[in-house]
Amino acid sequence: MKLKEIISFLESKAPPSLQEHYDNTGLITGEFTWECTGVICTLDVTEDVVKEAIEKKCNLIVAHHPIIFGGLKKINGKNYVEKTIIAAIKKDIAIYAIHTNLDNIISGVNGKIAELLGLKNISILLRKENTLKKLFTYVPVDKAEPLRKAIFAAGAGHIGNYSECSFNTEGIGTFKAGAGTNPYVGNIEEQHHEKETRIEVIFPAWLEANVIAAMNSSHPYEEIAYEIVDISNDHQGIGSGIIGYLPAAIKETDFLSHIKQLFNVPVIRHTRLLNKPVQRVAVCGGAGSFLVSKALAAGADVYITADMKYHEFFDANDRMVITDIGHFESEQFTIDLLKEILEQKFPTFAVLKTSVKTNPVKYFV
Repeated sequence: MKLKEIISFLESKAPPSLQEHYDNTGLITGEFTWECTGVICTLDVTEDVVKEAIEKKCNLIVAHHPIIFGGLKKINGKNYVEKTIIAAIKKDIAIYAIHTNLDNIISGVNGKIAELLGLKNISILLRKENTLKKLFTYVPVDKAEPLRKAIFAAGAGHIGNYSECSFNTEGIGTFKAGAGTNPYVGNIEEQHHEKETRIEVIFPAWLEANVIAAMNSSHPYEEIAYEIVDISNDHQGIGSGIIGYLPAAIKETDFLSHIKQLFNVPVIRHTRLLNKPVQRVAVCGGAGSFLVSKALAAGADVYITADMKYHEFFDANDRMVITDIGHFESEQFTIDLLKEILEQKFPTFAVLKTSVKTNPVKYFV
């Protein structure tokens, strides 16, 4: 199996176009054409993870955090990033990062946390903008159904939990085929009137090339009239953070104890307890201070995240409890998520979880 097959599948689940502007997802070392001998899933890439990959005969590391965020002007081993890159290149170890694009899908990092917490009726806290487009095209009435099926198969027509959504109107299209054309209907140099269906369908922006290809392959016309427009609607399943409901309300102290046990954390930093039941819970793995206002607006009782600064704790305003459980701790189950995603498609292929504890933060208890 080639690396490109594995990477293409990962990118069909978490498209690179969903990454944030500062991010660096994608293949960092290695070549798409390499044969893959096995995969190791990890949160971070370090020299020890590279050594583990070599020992276990896996030449692909799939990591959540990119080992390189910005450009490297020199690679001479002066820090852990350069040492790790050198080690990977020397031994032909490919490193692939799937970071904020995996954060920004509802079934991604935060979806995994919500699942472990048992949250129900989940939704995105901050939807990502410019994620939807709309296609308008015109086709002879008797060819409308095959065309709809083709563009639906390419990923168009999903609205929430509904699929194959489209709007169709019938009218009369006119055209005159010029010299050298091969019209599907009508005669050259004669104006033709054709009863047509106008099909309107929404699709995720990252699927534009697939949708156009599907339209082109199934449309009977030599020259296809179509329009694609950006729409301001937000995709319901794309964006940062998640909020949902516990099956039943629970005391604040009991919920904190549950978090402590579930995430195996020695300590939880949190704001003042409010002595009220907890049922509506917001989550954001990793650094999530930018979502505090969204969690408040959504009516969260508790917000679980990491990397909160001192002054940012004041933003709870005694309206919810902010809990900081640590960056690694909040995202640790991403390793399981990556393994689960890959095994959906490649159940007989070697997909392993790293045994290296990459968390650089230690606790003296």
